[in-house]
Amino acid sequence: MYDILIIGAGVVGGLIARELSRYRLRIGILERMPDVAMGATRANSAIVHAGFDAKPGTLKAKLNVRGNAMMEQVTAELGVNFCRNGSLVVGFREEDRKTLQLLLERGIENGVPGLSLLNREELLALEPNIGDGVCCALLAPTGGIVCPYGLCLAAVGNAIDNGAELKCGYEVTSIRRVGDFFEVSNGSDPLCARRVVNCAGVYSDTVARLAGDSSFTVTPRRGEYLLLDRVCGKTVSHTVFRCPSKMGKGILVSPTVDGNLLLGPTAEDISDRENTETTAAGLAAVRLQAGEQVKNIDFGKVITSFTGLRAVGSTGDFILNMPFPGFVNCAGIESPGLTSSPAIAEYVVGLLREDGMETEPRDDFLPTREPMHAFRDADPDKKNDIIRQHPEYARVICRCETVTEGEILHAIRTEPRPTDVDGVKRRTRATMGRCQGGFCTPHIVELLARENGIPPENVTKCGGASRILAGKTKGGC
Repeated sequence: MYDILIIGAGVVGGLIARELSRYRLRIGILERMPDVAMGATRANSAIVHAGFDAKPGTLKAKLNVRGNAMMEQVTAELGVNFCRNGSLVVGFREEDRKTLQLLLERGIENGVPGLSLLNREELLALEPNIGDGVCCALLAPTGGIVCPYGLCLAAVGNAIDNGAELKCGYEVTSIRRVGDFFEVSNGSDPLCARRVVNCAGVYSDTVARLAGDSSFTVTPRRGEYLLLDRVCGKTVSHTVFRCPSKMGKGILVSPTVDGNLLLGPTAEDISDRENTETTAAGLAAVRLQAGEQVKNIDFGKVITSFTGLRAVGSTGDFILNMPFPGFVNCAGIESPGLTSSPAIAEYVVGLLREDGMETEPRDDFLPTREPMHAFRDADPDKKNDIIRQHPEYARVICRCETVTEGEILHAIRTEPRPTDVDGVKRRTRATMGRCQGGFCTPHIVELLARENGIPPENVTKCGGASRILAGKTKGGC
């Protein structure tokens, strides 16, 4: 019997689990994919929004500003890279000035500090590569950037450190009320819980209907991105947006916390909740609009493209409610969902308290977690000390990102444990460089096979049938 079952191990579910693990509760986290952070958390803009865009009075507005204020402490405790680099919303014509003025006023009403309007000369002083057609901008110094899957991994890991249990590969197919608890099942392994929290992303309406709530729907919104090599990371220092539309905040140009340059996303509502294909038209739109906002982008340095799916709810706001006792919806968590995630976790705990959940604090709660990149970020003397004790840290596996065998082994042995190559990638950045795994993938396959006690040909890229190797050669090598 669990006190709480959380369905979905993205950044929202992970931070809710971490927040609940402060209390004497038995917590289970259910994830249908083979690893955490594989939905919207895996592929998004990685932006910590200041909070000027959301309509005043909405949950998006309140939780955005609160989450932004919490992000510095949360990331410091969890050992996750975070940078308050500031954001700019740029305008190209006189009518854009009116939009920026409205955003300024909305931000002030939402409680966003430090907002100001800039003319072109002031903007060029901050960003010399700003596009030639840009005439004005809104500056939000509290905007930032973070690693979304790093935050999710650390949050889930910290919850596990504090006693939570994670079940990956568990797709919920039924939820039914049995007396004063819920029976949640994947068809073969039923689990019982006093309360259930639905954080299932683009499938959150499906999960809600399993429990008997059909009050909302979710539409997947596809967004395509381009990622450039780290030599391009200093093209801009701020996150550069364009004036928003009804489809979202538009194409952005932003550095990442790991030094790359990120461009995107497009915005296209689709029906297929698994469609993460990129398109020629979508990537061309990213190039065109990004080039209007920022000049001197070296598109020859694109190292990969990818697509993410955002969960757009039918209400126009975050759907955070309790349709009946014991069952909480966290649905429609589109932008600014990443920014809001620590505040959403607080809000959900409040809902559960209102429902009568006892929250006796644990005196042994551990709020901190070792950074996943502790070795990479250490000074030379510290690295040499580590290598003397653990020689595997002296062997570089991923040359592009300088990731060592010791770091990969540490990731494989640390909860939540990766079982495939992409899981290692999210934890260590191995395969994320300009060669995209061309050199290091065989070594990672070897380490995963050895550590998990499986044949190398059973190692996958991202679970399922995505095997790296088809079998042995004729010679047995």
